[in-house]
Amino acid sequence: MKYISLMKLTQRGLDELGDSAKRRAVSEARVAALGGRSLAFYAVMGPYDFVQLFEMPSNEAMMQYVMTARRDGYVEPLIMPAFDTGEWGRIIENVTSPDVATMP
Repeated sequence: MKYISLMKLTQRGLDELGDSAKRRAVSEARVAALGGRSLAFYAVMGPYDFVQLFEMPSNEAMMQYVMTARRDGYVEPLIMPAFDTGEWGRIIENVTSPDVATMP
């Protein structure tokens, strides 16, 4: 399962900005320990400070990672499940099939 995380630095994250690289390494180790991996990470401009793309084995693993990150207090993440074009195509096929379209 893939997830996109939009993250805002908290005041603690801003106060300890110099340690960002160390925290990122800890984050990637936590993801790996849960059976996942970080596919991409970007610092961005706008209402969020970072965007990260994860691959995790389950919603439970992702939730465990997110709650640990929130408990640390450096970022406030917004997590969104992500669907690739193949998954999206299957969803659309299921939604537009005659059997689904005629359901009450």
